[in-house]
This record gives sequence, structure tokens and C-alpha cells, in this order.
Amino acid sequence: MKRKIITIDEEKCTGCGQCIPDCPEGALQLLDGKARLISDLFCDGLGACIGTCPEGAITVIEREAGAYNEKEVMKNIARQGEAVIGAHLEHLAGHNEMNLYHQALSSLEDMKIPVPVHRGNPDHAQHHHSNNPVASCPGLAAHTIVHEQKSKQTSVHTESELRQWPVQLRLLNSLNPYFDDAHLLVAADCVPFAYADFHLKFLKNKILIIFCPKLDSDIGEYITKLAEILKSHTIRSITTVHMTVPCCSGINYVVNEALKISGKEIPIQDFTITLQGTIAE
Repeated sequence: MKRKIITIDEEKCTGCGQCIPDCPEGALQLLDGKARLISDLFCDGLGACIGTCPEGAITVIEREAGAYNEKEVMKNIARQGEAVIGAHLEHLAGHNEMNLYHQALSSLEDMKIPVPVHRGNPDHAQHHHSNNPVASCPGLAAHTIVHEQKSKQTSVHTESELRQWPVQLRLLNSLNPYFDDAHLLVAADCVPFAYADFHLKFLKNKILIIFCPKLDSDIGEYITKLAEILKSHTIRSITTVHMTVPCCSGINYVVNEALKISGKEIPIQDFTITLQGTIAE
């Protein structure tokens, strides 16, 4: 069957092992100094390991792979103790994989193993009124964002600073003349919604490129497209803006890889936006 599953670039993998704890399913192991996917059956393809790889060596692709087997996964996880079981259940709930989540609970019941208290358990959320009931994956964790009440609200009209269309990287033609002598702004999809002054602070006098390193499937295609833009035009600077959640740092990975392919040296400024809508130091 064809499904989403992780792949590891051996040349980029340094064997640091930071991805291993984020895979409670046990699909990853360090072998011969490299992180390896040891079984298709254990990889759910949700990519919890991606955000913690400092080299950007892990991506999610779609290929022929054996069907993910939750019961086999739970046999492996159960041996690792309550904390790992809880992390796995949170992982499934955080990605809204409720069918797999209930299969996991059924497996625990079959093995006569108590279900540990964890975020994402509907019963736990109901009795403990958790404000953040799901998601071990930080990018999917639910947050209620409370802003200080302003004593006086003022309405200010701001003109759009958008200079071109389209803006999605997948839709861009790398030969478009508006890239000539341009300052590029490469932003994660969510940034303009989180940062109120996006147009004035970041977009003014720049050409915009947006994509999502977490949800968009073919990051390799994005690297190639961006590298074509950099090679085909004189780019004066690049500004990258992404959210504070770990998976969003894939923006930097795509830009850095595209720069390597292009063979150019272009100054980069990088900004991180918090969930509260501020620029992180």
C-alpha cells in the first residue's frame, strides 16, 4: 500500500540520536552511527521526529510501505513502561488519529495494562478541565491565547504591502521578473495570522514566498524550486519568518539547502514569532 512514512537522509544524519526519544513507537534506532527506520510497521508517518532533527535529515514522503500496525506497536511500547505508553497515546490524540488511539487502548486492555493518565484522554480532560488536553507534538498542542485588555482600542487602516501574486512556493514560476534584484521574504503560512504588523514589519519592499514545512508533503520539490529562483536572479537578501513550534524551523532548512544548491552567498535575517504574536529574542 502507498502511504506517508518517514525517510532519513544518511548523508545529513550525524547520529546524534535526538530523534529517538520522540518516536515512542520504536520505529527509529541508532545503528552504525546513523538513525535508521527499522520497520515500516512501526512508523505511523505523522513525523513527530522531524522537529527535533538539527540537521533536517528526516522528512515525510509517500511510498509503498507495509501498513502501520498499532497492535504490534503497542506490544513494543508496553515493554518500555508507563511514561512511553502515555507519550504514544498523546502523540496519536494530538494528531487526531482517534481510530489508532482507540486501537491502542484496546491493545492495552487485551494485555491487562492500565491506561496511564495522559493529555488527550477524553475522560482525563473531562475530569481535570485541562486547558491543553491534547498533543505531545508542540505544533498541534491546543492553546487559548489571552491578550491584555487595552483601555482604548484604536482602528488604523494599513495598506497592503503585497507586491506580487501568487505567493505559495508551489505555484511560483522561478523565472518571474519580479524576482530580479529582489529582497525575499520566506514565511511560514501561519505567521501573518500570528503577527499583527506582518505587512509593515516584514513584507514591505519584499517579494513573498510562503509554505508550511509541517503539512506540505514534498519539501524536496520546494528546495529545488527555491534554488532555481536563487540561481536565476540576483537576490539582494533573504528574510525568514517562522513560528516558535519546532516543526516550523523547516523554513530555515529549505532556505539553507536551496542556498547550497545555488552556490550563492546571500545575507539572511531570521525571525521567530511566538504564539502570543511577538518576536522571540
